[in-house]
Order: sequence, then structure tokens, then C-alpha cells
Amino acid sequence: MKIIIIGAQAAGASAAAKAKRMNPNATIRIYEKTDIVSFGACGLPYFIGDHFTDANEMISRTPQQFQQDGIEIKTCHQVVAIDSIQKKLKIKNINTDECFDDNYDKLLIAVGASPIIPNFTNYHLKNIFTLRDLNDGLAIKQALSDPAVKNVIVVGAGFIGLEIAESFVALNKQVKLIQLDDRVLVDAFDAQITDIIAKNIKQHCDLHLQEQVQGFIGEQHVTHVITNKDTYLADMVIIATGVKPNSEIYQNIGLNMLPNDAIITDSYGQTNLPDIYAAGDCAALQHKVSKAMVYIPLATGANKLGKIVGENLGGGQSQFPGTIGTSAFKAFDIEAGRTGLTEKEAQKAGIAYKTVIVKDKNHSNYVAGQTEVTAKIIYHAETRTILGGQIAGGSGAVLRVNTLATAIWAEMKIDELAMMDFLYAPPFSRPWDILNIAGSIAK
Repeated sequence: MKIIIIGAQAAGASAAAKAKRMNPNATIRIYEKTDIVSFGACGLPYFIGDHFTDANEMISRTPQQFQQDGIEIKTCHQVVAIDSIQKKLKIKNINTDECFDDNYDKLLIAVGASPIIPNFTNYHLKNIFTLRDLNDGLAIKQALSDPAVKNVIVVGAGFIGLEIAESFVALNKQVKLIQLDDRVLVDAFDAQITDIIAKNIKQHCDLHLQEQVQGFIGEQHVTHVITNKDTYLADMVIIATGVKPNSEIYQNIGLNMLPNDAIITDSYGQTNLPDIYAAGDCAALQHKVSKAMVYIPLATGANKLGKIVGENLGGGQSQFPGTIGTSAFKAFDIEAGRTGLTEKEAQKAGIAYKTVIVKDKNHSNYVAGQTEVTAKIIYHAETRTILGGQIAGGSGAVLRVNTLATAIWAEMKIDELAMMDFLYAPPFSRPWDILNIAGSIAK
């Protein structure tokens, strides 16, 4: 059995390790376009913010460790063509431009995603960065070593945009956060929650909503950002406007894809082409609640589907149960998490739903550090099954989202939260937790 994996990040690395454990005699070869493998990009904002200084802490596994486990890995090699009929690949050595062929019995496409770069003028000026891989992080850290870098503009107010904005504020930079939409985190949270998040952000940096960046000014280095409303001084720009799957290169082989080129798979991780699988940020996932194929590029989904595919590559028959998009972030004084469907997503899915919103405190009044917490829960209008939830607030707020994720997974009803036996201790909670209250008052 010869297994080829394209991509050595979260999904590809998980699949390779699992496949080798399942079938120790299999030949497993990974082709990775870059010179970086098994890298956790989620740590980048914290690396830039000096939470830690050793960039290697973001690397889970080195090429040498793969080799020791009997997995062959070729970095700086890109699979530029796939012949699904002959089960052949064309590979390009990035360093030499030489091409050669390889063949497979089973193939996993785990090529990840790349930053979306809008059509900005003068985008290639120096000190304009995206934040996706280790080289991005190292380049930003190097640029920040120049004391002249004082004014930073972050374009895009999604998870990465908010986290990196916090890091720059902590480094005593003057930060502007510019968002095209009328809300931050517009795809992940409903307005009642993003209003709370935006209010806190405005206390720490300059937030501009409903403003479109058009381009940049500068001779060699960026000096200004031009928007449809004004021109702003900028010594550094971070573009955080989302990501797109890297699977466009394989469009011509007949893979079923979403409109954004995310590869569609079944519950086994297999595409519509025989013996070709897909996982990670290049792949779509089935949503456990809406049953729709969705694009949610998170490390959790990449690792889990990667492991499932790895087992199946090794001869197993495991099925991925679906995703509910559980995710969270912390920026400044606010933490927020979400799981399941938002109200907007429930509407899109055509599901009859109701909502309940509760505002309370994170723990007892007499313990220092008490903060406000807001929870919004979406539930089915007829069956009362919990469909989704969002929570924002101070310390400890976001971990309650794990409870909601478990409730959604188990298809619990909103009323069951009322008497759920949650822990109570003054530093952590109140006798009636906010989720108890939500279950009690849901109409």
C-alpha cells in the first residue's frame, strides 16, 4: 500500500501518523510545498505579542521525527497535477524547478488555505503583511525591531485581526482596526454579541466599521493607508481579511467543490474520485445541525478529520460525525465563544427557531474580578432542541461554550439547562449559572 499525502500541516500530519499506526507496512510519503511542517498558526498573534519567544514552540513535529516514524517527507515539493485515472502525480521541486512523477494507491489532499488579498493598490510595499505561516510571524517580528514602527493598521476584524490588534496594543503601538462590514466577527456571531465585543475593543484601539481599504501609499515602505473615507498614517499593515482553500490548482480533475473551491467529501473524508481523500482547510465539512456542507477552517476540524482519514487510509472505516463550528477568542478584556448555528445560519437553513438572551455575572459578588457575561442561545421553535449558542464576557465566560457544544452534540432541549447540575463556587460561578437561567426563561 502506497499512501501519498499532499500537505504536512494539521490535517496531513495527523493523517500520516494515524495511517502509519494503522498500517505499519504501508509506504507513506508526504509532499509539502513549504519548508515548514506540522505548524500551529494559532500561536502567531501570541508569538508576535511576546507571550513566548521561541518560534519552534508552534511546531508540533519536525521532518526528522516523521522520518523516525517511518514516514517519508519531502519539503519544498509541490504536487502540480493529479491524474486520478492513472493514479499518478506530477511533482515540482520548488528549489530546482525540476519536475518528476510519482504514483499512489490512496491519496490525501491536505493543502490548507491561503490569505485572501483584496485588490489593493500598492499591496507589495514593504511592511505590509499577512499572518498565516511561520515566515509571516518571523518577518513581522523583524519589522517590529525597528523603533520607527509606531502606527499599525489591521485590515479585517475577524478572529486573527482582533487577536493581532491586541498584541500590537500590548507592544505600545498605535493601532487602527478597519472593518468593511458594519460589525466585527460578522460571520461568527450575532449582533447582540458583536456589539459587546466592539464596545470593549473601542476602549483599547481605534475601531473603524463600514470602511473600505482601497490601497497604500509609499515609495518602498508603506507610509499611509487609503480608504473610502480617509487616509491614515501607517508604519505597518496587517491584512487579515480571511482565507481561501489552496485546492484551486486541482479544479480540473473533476473534484466536487463548494463555490470557494473547498473540496467536498463524504463522512469518510473521501471525495467523489476513487481513492482520493481531502481534509483540513482545503476541505468542506458537514455541519452536524444544519446538515449542509460548510467551510469552517479551524485547527480542531482539520486535526479531527485528518485523523479519521488517516485511519481510513490505513484500512479502517471510521466516519467523521460532523462539525458544529465551536470556536473562541480573547482580545483585550473580552472573551467570546460560539458553537452550533447563529441566528443568521438558522435562517439560511430554513429552521424555525427561537432565541433567549441572558445577561448575568461570571461569579459571586464578593469575589474580586466579577464581570458581566451575556449568553445567547438559539433553539428549535417546535422541538426546543438547542441549535446554537454564543457567550461573551470576562474571565471564565467562554468555557461555558463547551457546555453548549456538548448539549448540541447530545441534542438536548433548552429546558434541560434549567436544572443542569453545574458547579458552584464563588470564584467561578453563581448558584444559578447563566445557562440555568437561560433554560428557565426560554419561552
